[in-house]
Amino acid sequence: MTVVLYDLCGAEGRRFSPYCWRARMALAHKGLDVDVRPTRFTEIASICDGERKTLPTIEDHGRTITDSWEIARYLEEAYPDRPSLFGDAAVGTTFFVQSWANTVLHPGLIGLVLHDIWENLSEPDRDYFRESREKRFGRTLEAVQEGREDRVEAFRASLTPLRTTLAAQPFVAGAAPAYADYIVFGAFQWVRVMSPFRVLADDDPIRAWFQRCLDLHGGVARDVPTFY
Repeated sequence: MTVVLYDLCGAEGRRFSPYCWRARMALAHKGLDVDVRPTRFTEIASICDGERKTLPTIEDHGRTITDSWEIARYLEEAYPDRPSLFGDAAVGTTFFVQSWANTVLHPGLIGLVLHDIWENLSEPDRDYFRESREKRFGRTLEAVQEGREDRVEAFRASLTPLRTTLAAQPFVAGAAPAYADYIVFGAFQWVRVMSPFRVLADDDPIRAWFQRCLDLHGGVARDVPTFY
């Protein structure tokens, strides 16, 4: 049976949500057939039971699950005979990686690319995105992103724990990729899809790891519209 994934979509088919990429990579890791349904911000209320407010959302065996972490936990329990999403890393350790990504990595990235994201949304979503994000940040999208060339080095320095880890082992989870990698990967894929701004230096071990992730599962994350 095919799993349905509702995937946040911008202009020109850009699949940009870091959380949706977590789910997409998790489904590929499990080797499941997936029916990916591109969904704009303004279309979310029309999917499934009409009560969903965020993506990713999946439908599988009559169940509807929203939230990337809940999806990962569901897939691990529903398909125990397929490759584990958590590998050698305990669920609690993976949750720590998610907490770090949500509170450090994502806020660091959003300040560098927020206006670029708006520029690459479909027209029906632009007003919603600008209004909701400017309310959240208390500034215009342009003001949030302004001066990023002067701030990117501080952002790169904040990645030292991740960089140190990936200099010592090929994946965040260890010798092989697991959901901890997909959590972090989704954030950098988000930027790659929606912004031409290079947040990583060419010689950064994180960039080499990111390229390895792009090649995983038949290159499912490589063959999408991106800036680089």
